[in-house]
Amino acid sequence: MEYIFTLKYQLGSDVEDMDAVIERLGEAGCDDALAGIGLPGRLALEFTREAPSAEAAVGSALDDVRRALPDARLIEAAPDLVGLTDVAEIAGVSRQAMRKLMLAYPGSFPVPVHEGTTSLWHLADLLEWLRARGNAAWPPALAEVARAALQVNLAKETRRASA
Repeated sequence: MEYIFTLKYQLGSDVEDMDAVIERLGEAGCDDALAGIGLPGRLALEFTREAPSAEAAVGSALDDVRRALPDARLIEAAPDLVGLTDVAEIAGVSRQAMRKLMLAYPGSFPVPVHEGTTSLWHLADLLEWLRARGNAAWPPALAEVARAALQVNLAKETRRASA
């Protein structure tokens, strides 16, 4: 099955030649990723990877990047953290409809990981909640890759907290 996900990295301060970085990534097996360079020292790789599972796709991509860029630090695996607008778009409803669902089911609607002006949820939790309510208008691989991204991000934060 084909899985689409993004890995975001902070590069080492010694990285100056982004063309060489892209070449090393391709040689390490990341030729199925689109590279995005926004902020200096940052790199986003959007993968479209064929694998037997989302976990295998994300895991192999992490290994490939680690081989190519051993000093790069993973910032985030996506899709994971989303706002109501993001999940509404995925579910094919309006943001207002998502907000109404959140308010109508306060006991079962997933708890945000961040509450504020813009609250954030784990996409996997929202998709699971929506599927249980009978809404599953998104590609089946999306829920699987969202769960894999969540696991990667939780493992990264766990390592960070115990350091």
